[in-house]
Amino acid sequence: MRALTAAEMRDVDRLTTERFGVPSQKLMEAAGRRVADAVIRELGDPVGVRVAVLCGKGNNGGDGLVAARHLKTAGADAAVFLFGRLEEMKGEAGENLRRWRESSAPLTVIGDSAAWGAAWKTVATAAVIVDGLLGTGVRGSAEGLLAQAIEDINRLSRNATATWPRLILAVDMPSGLPSDGQEAAGPVVRVHRTVTFTAPKLGQLISRDAPAVGALEVRSIGSPGALIEEIGKSTVRWCEPEEFAALPLIRASDAHKGTFGHALLVCGSLGKSGAAILAGRGALRAGAGLVTVAVPDVAQPVVACAQAEYMTEALRATEEGTASLANLECGRFAHIEEGKSVLAIGPGLGTHPETQQLVRTVVRQAKLPVILDADGLNAFVGHTEELRAPEGQVVAITPHPGELARLIGCSSREVQSERLKTAAQAARRWNVHVVLKGFHTLVVTPAGDVFVNTTGNAGLAKGGSGDVLTGVLAGLTAQFGTDDWSRTLALGIYLHGLAAELGTQKTDCSGLLAGEVADSLPAARLRLVRELQQRG
Repeated sequence: MRALTAAEMRDVDRLTTERFGVPSQKLMEAAGRRVADAVIRELGDPVGVRVAVLCGKGNNGGDGLVAARHLKTAGADAAVFLFGRLEEMKGEAGENLRRWRESSAPLTVIGDSAAWGAAWKTVATAAVIVDGLLGTGVRGSAEGLLAQAIEDINRLSRNATATWPRLILAVDMPSGLPSDGQEAAGPVVRVHRTVTFTAPKLGQLISRDAPAVGALEVRSIGSPGALIEEIGKSTVRWCEPEEFAALPLIRASDAHKGTFGHALLVCGSLGKSGAAILAGRGALRAGAGLVTVAVPDVAQPVVACAQAEYMTEALRATEEGTASLANLECGRFAHIEEGKSVLAIGPGLGTHPETQQLVRTVVRQAKLPVILDADGLNAFVGHTEELRAPEGQVVAITPHPGELARLIGCSSREVQSERLKTAAQAARRWNVHVVLKGFHTLVVTPAGDVFVNTTGNAGLAKGGSGDVLTGVLAGLTAQFGTDDWSRTLALGIYLHGLAAELGTQKTDCSGLLAGEVADSLPAARLRLVRELQQRG
């Protein structure tokens, strides 16, 4: 799905009414209902639960009023706190304010700091705070009373990391976050979840302040998907199920292992055999028909015993137990590559100079699609001119911010401050696909096309997660090839993140293991297939 700017979103709403006859009041009703549904889903049983709905005077506040009405109907102890004068609520928002007042439901008008100070005692004890203060139309920074409210909420929730309140949920946009990707000039409320409407906004995906969004939920309220594609001009796309509908996710009954490719993973070293094991497991769980893990001979027995389903090749080792340059002699490595569909190289290889030279030579000579990660990337630090892929060769690099920073000679902080810009420059410079890992992992092509993924959780913040992802990307490339490689890579990061979510449904994410992410991949793929089937 294409990401939209605020102006494009307004055009989509307007044309939904003009072309398709969906009244704007109906759009607001649907939006508020989606917010209420999200709160109820989080609570399970909303009866008696105190919910504070903070509403601004615009349409975002109108959405919040609708949500409050539906929450009250469901049994929640919902109260509205209106930042603005009653007479300022116009149009559909004004109509929903009228309906709320007619129901004799709790309404507190917040006109100054004193009123907010008095109301804060009630807001701060709510189990749920719904942020409907500022929406996509915000210009400039949140100031004055609104800034004070945002800062108070962030202190209460410790930037959405405290256990109380139970849930802070934003209506469409976290208040103070610009829609179009620019850095916020003032405070931004940090929320656990954002329910946005119709399409994701650029600021929710690529802004430096995007972590304020928390978990992003995009809900349809009546605008056709074709209209979003028509109006949106950005090259940024959001990873969601419909993006992968054209890929052959369901297997034919007469398929065999040769149908789904053969992934070759070059990884591991003495003391780092776990990286090879995890990458191999990721490739298998992602669905590759065959997987071969090439690992230094000193580590091969450990790797071979860890997973019966993949094959191993013993590489000659240096004295330190890393892959030796001698593997290039007499066409040895070329023989290992024969019959393979994709080459992934890097996890756990080590940084021995001889190993790094081996990596650079193998990548330069490769006839297969190449996926470079971890120490495979470190081999090109100071040699980035060798990283540029010649025409006809397809290469993907999968750095975390620190690895990309080392390659381009800057700090991790600089990469993080301009994630998309930095990744796009690297993709063009080296003619490679860049998979920049982290919160909202990016896939950027040399042509500038972008996919942004929002699945995943903090359970992925653990050693080995990147090794699994390397295997996943290799396994999917083995199956689907490179005809639509950016989408295949996007599928990989989507499933990897979704597997982490599924792996923590009944546990805290702090204890999630990388191997458990790999083992949840088939369930993640099944979830994707079923969702596509439900959409028809």
